[in-house]
Amino acid sequence: MAIVRMEPVNVRVKADWFDGTPREVTWNEVRLPVTRLTGVRHEDSAYRADVGPRTVFEVETPGARMLLTFEHRSRRWSVAGVDDEVGLS
Repeated sequence: MAIVRMEPVNVRVKADWFDGTPREVTWNEVRLPVTRLTGVRHEDSAYRADVGPRTVFEVETPGARMLLTFEHRSRRWSVAGVDDEVGLS
C-alpha cells in the first residue's frame, strides 16, 4: 500500500484541542475517525512566503490511509494524498 499524491482536496477536520492532531476527517459527507497517527512533518522553516508554514500528518482511518496538511496562515485542512487501494473522491 503506497500513498499516491494528488491535487489537494479541502476537508473538514476535528482536531485535538491541546496538541492539534487530527481526530476525525469529513470528506464530502463521509466521516472517518482517525485510528492512528503514523507521522508528522512540521514545515516551519522551508515554505513559500505566500503560503506560509504548514504541518503534514500521515493518518490511518478505517477506510483509508491519507496525508492531511494544515496550512497555518489560512487555517485550512486538505488531503494531499491517499493510499492507492481506496477511492474516496
